[in-house]
This record gives sequence, C-alpha cells and structure tokens, in this order.
Amino acid sequence: MTVAAGEANPHPPAMDRRTLLASGLAIPFLRPAAAAAQQGPTRSHALSLLGDPALPAGFPHWPWVNPDAPKGGEIALTALGSFDSFNQYILRGTAAVGLGNLYDTLLKESADEASTEYCHLAAAIEQPADRMGVTFELHPAARWHDGKPVTAEDVVWTFNTLRQSGRPFYRAYWADVAEVVAESPRRVTFRFRTNENRELALILGQMPVLPKHWWESRDFARPLLEAPLGSGPYRLERFESGRSLVYRRVADYWAKDLPTARGTANYDVMRYEYFRDSTVALEAFKAGQIDFRTENIAKDWATAYDFPAMQRGLVKRDEIRHELPTGMQAFAMNLRRPLFQDARVRRALIEVFDFEWMNANLFYGSYTRTTSYFSNSELASSGIPEGRELEILQAYKGRVPDRLFTEPYRLPVTDGSGNNREGLRRALDLLRGAGWTVRDRKLVNAEGQPFAFEILLNGPSFERIALPYVQTLQRLGMEPRIRTIDPAQYQVRIDAFDYDMTVDGQGQSLSPGNEQRDFWTGAKAGENGSQNVAGIANPVVDELVELVIAAPDRAELVARTRALDRVLLWNDYMIPQWHSRTFRVAYWDKFGRPPRNPKYALAIDSWWVERNREGAVEQGKREAKPQ
Repeated sequence: MTVAAGEANPHPPAMDRRTLLASGLAIPFLRPAAAAAQQGPTRSHALSLLGDPALPAGFPHWPWVNPDAPKGGEIALTALGSFDSFNQYILRGTAAVGLGNLYDTLLKESADEASTEYCHLAAAIEQPADRMGVTFELHPAARWHDGKPVTAEDVVWTFNTLRQSGRPFYRAYWADVAEVVAESPRRVTFRFRTNENRELALILGQMPVLPKHWWESRDFARPLLEAPLGSGPYRLERFESGRSLVYRRVADYWAKDLPTARGTANYDVMRYEYFRDSTVALEAFKAGQIDFRTENIAKDWATAYDFPAMQRGLVKRDEIRHELPTGMQAFAMNLRRPLFQDARVRRALIEVFDFEWMNANLFYGSYTRTTSYFSNSELASSGIPEGRELEILQAYKGRVPDRLFTEPYRLPVTDGSGNNREGLRRALDLLRGAGWTVRDRKLVNAEGQPFAFEILLNGPSFERIALPYVQTLQRLGMEPRIRTIDPAQYQVRIDAFDYDMTVDGQGQSLSPGNEQRDFWTGAKAGENGSQNVAGIANPVVDELVELVIAAPDRAELVARTRALDRVLLWNDYMIPQWHSRTFRVAYWDKFGRPPRNPKYALAIDSWWVERNREGAVEQGKREAKPQ
C-alpha cells in the first residue's frame, strides 16, 4: 500500500492491490513426514496456521459481534480523490471505494485470531494427505443478486481471469497453483505445484468470486462504470461518477444467517462521499455530511476536534487499541534511479531524518518510530543475529553487509531540538565517500550534476512532514522538491514507477508468505503495478523471500522472516517513519457498538445505528450546517 494522504495508516482498506496482504492466510504448518502419515483427505470448517481454530464447527457467530444488532439506518463515509471504475482488479482506471462489499470470498478471516479463516462461500474444505491441493465445496444456498447460483465454474473463471488479466499481484500470489478444476457444480479443486507453500490454501480462500455469466459479455481488461453484479451483503444502488456512491444492504442476502455474517452488515445504506483532500473531508465531518472517520493526522487529532457538536456531546472520539503488525511506512527511494543506487547515499538520507523533532513538534508525541519491516510483531529482527537466524544468514556471508553479523541495526536518534549537526556531519561524510562534493553550496557529482530529486505525494496533508525534511536536505546542498498531485494521477505514476521518492507503506501480518514476492523481489521490480515500490532487486532478498514462503513450521518462519528483515534493513532501502498502535476514530453519536473490538481489525461493519439516538444527532447535524 502506498501511503501519502495522512501520517499513518494503521488499518488499510480490505481489498486492493496494496492491501490484499497476508492476513493470516495460511494452512496449518505440516512437515512432509506428518503429511504422509495421514490417511486420506481431511475435511474441515476452518484452516489455521497456528494450531486448531478457536471456534468449533457450527459456532453461532463471531465472538465480538452482537448477533441481534438491529438493521437499518445509514452511515456516511469519506473517500479522497475520485474514481472512474468499478473494476478494482485491473491496473487501468481508478477504482471506487467499498467494492469489497459486493463480493463474497470462499473463506472469511477471523479478526480475533491470528492466521485463521472459516468457511463462508465454501461450506467445507478438503485437503489431501500430501497437501498438493485444496478443494472447496460451495454452500448450496450461495447465489448472485440476480438469483442465479454461485458455481464452481464461477470460481474457476475468476481465478483464471484474475491471473491472466488482473493486477500483477495475482500472478505472484498464485504462482504455485498448477491448475483449477470444477469437479461438479459445487465442488472446485486447486492443484499445487509444491506442498512447501504453507499458506496457499487460505490464500485461495480469500479470493473474491466473480460472476462468470455477467462478465462474459464485458471486457474485463477495461475500466467499468456500471454497477457490477455481486453476491455479497450490499449492492451498488447508485453513484455520481467521481463524486459519490451509495451501497444498499441486500435484504435477502443468502449468507445473512451464517456464523461468519451474523451481526455484521447492519446498515441499510453505506454512502461514500469523495473529497479533494483530508482537510476538506474533516470539515465535511464537522458539518455533519460524514458520520464516521478515522484520523491519521496527529495534529488534527490533538487540535481540530474542538467544535460545537463535539462540545454538545453529539460527536464522540475514541482510541481503540489493536494488535496488528504495523509493517513499514517510509520515504521510499526509487532504486531504479541511478541517484539512489549507492547504499552510502541512501544511508546519508536516513541520517538526517529527524523523527524525534517531528514527533515532538508535529505529532504531539503520538507515534512510535518504526525500526523493522515487520514492526509490532515477533517477526521483527533485533540485536545481533543468533541461533537459527544466524545459521540462515551465515549462508550469505560476503553477499550481505559484514556489520550485519556484529552490530544491531540502528536508526539515528536526535535530541529533538532540531539542531541535528551530528546527522548532517555523518551524511556529508557518506556522500563524499560516494563521490559527491559541495561546490558553491550545491552538492554535485564529479560531472558537476546537482543532487536533485522529487518527492511525490498524493495529498497536501503530508507536505508538512516533507517540508522540514526538504529543508534539512537543502542544508546538505541537495535540491529536493515536493510535487503533490491528485490520487488518480498519483496511482498512475506509482504503477509506472514514475517517481524519485514517495511515501510507501507495506502492511504485514503474523504469517508473511507469497505476498513478499510482490513487495521485495527483483522479478517484480520491473513489472508495472507491482508493490515493489522501492525497486529492490537483490538476489539474497529473493532467496530469503522463497525461504519464508517455504517455512515448514512457526519457529522456522520466525527465524527466516527475521533474517529477511535484517537484510532489508542493512541495505537502507527506505527511510523508516513511524506507526500507531491504536485506531483513532471520530463519529456522530448515533451508533451502537459491540462490547469489545477484535484484536486485528476496526470492525466498523459490526456497529449499528441506534434509532433512539438518531433523531437528536440528525437535528444536531442540521444545526451544524452553515446557513
């Protein structure tokens, strides 16, 4: 996911190229000997990486929802930029928000368990003893909104179409699938090339299933501006191109009584309004045009919510703790540019990034510095390598920085005064070693070319972070500049790798796997639309990614992931920023909430509208609107 519209993005949206990440999507770890000992296929209602699923077959509902939550009412939400397509699965066009509500997936992730998914569109899962495939048996009641049944042919068509015509992500994510076969109208089998890809069964379980009969008369490779047919809890009722969308709850939704759906999708209407940037969106929230927002700008959270409706108790704020791994958010240098190919240059840019000053003066002390690509999890490397991680890394001696074995990786720490002389001195020493010198107060190379580059942003809210950094870089004699463009243009340039530096965010889960290929490998560095924003092309990283994917058990996964993390860090590919360990939410006080939140999601779909409070809130909104 590329992050630039705000300071931090602790809970990315559910289904797009940069957020379709490892969400615990993994089959149970099973060594080959154990697999061979099993007699015949196993049949189950759920799959888990970390042991047995917490919920038994026939469980009544998710433990964090209110199964009797009332249905009804409307929630108005924010989107930034614009849209020109309802096909989020291709590179062309700018997809609208909320489209994941239209489709069902074979399995549904538990937001309260790490690495566990339960049957949803599929009624049962079968796996052979050798783990060389997986079979999904579709629920007999599953149907599209036009009344036609969801079939195995739909699953086959979806898989083949997304792999052939969808975003490059799918080809990387599903590379170890040899074929998919519809064995009967309700039975579909995926056959694998290897049984070492431990997460592949549940990766397939997360696949949104699309209607073959509806798409066959349309060109899937082109942007779409008609309401698509789905099978999910909502249908797209109406839209104003580029400006707003209205999703209406499907009253006879086929899965409404399934344990994976009860107590969710409680709003009759979900409305999305598009705004130019987050500042305008915040004002729209204050004026009552928007019901609910997440705040990822610390200054606004600290200073911008003292308005009449808040003072009258009509608007509430909350910080909801989560246990999500926070991944890496960073200034990403485009290594495809010759300017950033020297590691000494990259480290120089890291040395002068003053997080402590920013956190104190811009963020009100609300963020934690990110020091790992797998931050906020046991997968993060620390100290010096030892044990099994050290054994893994010793195979790469001479191909990784020597200091990796003897020193902890450290980011520079300042006193927060803004006078980072030591960082500037270290940076100049590194730059001189890389062939750059200061002439007439300008940093130039041996040919006299200036050190000039552009930081590409997709919204003005990040400018206040980029500007102090630019000013520091100018003290080194560099010529950085900031370019802010609208989200649609930004996505086009990101997909084409047309930038020098940008803000990138790679979310992670507790069970990294196939998606790491798209994040870090050399094959993806040259494939437009991939998630390898930095353009990393390092054979050692490629090999470590494959080791992570093939990890046979949890202990080995942790060791291999830490080794990958350490190699990524020691190559200084990015300028790490910060993360938050809470969801910061503000909302007009017309909602009911379950007693607790799940560990790994905000779960706004389990909230509901309280009709006895709705009237007072709506009156307050009318009074909040400018006359």
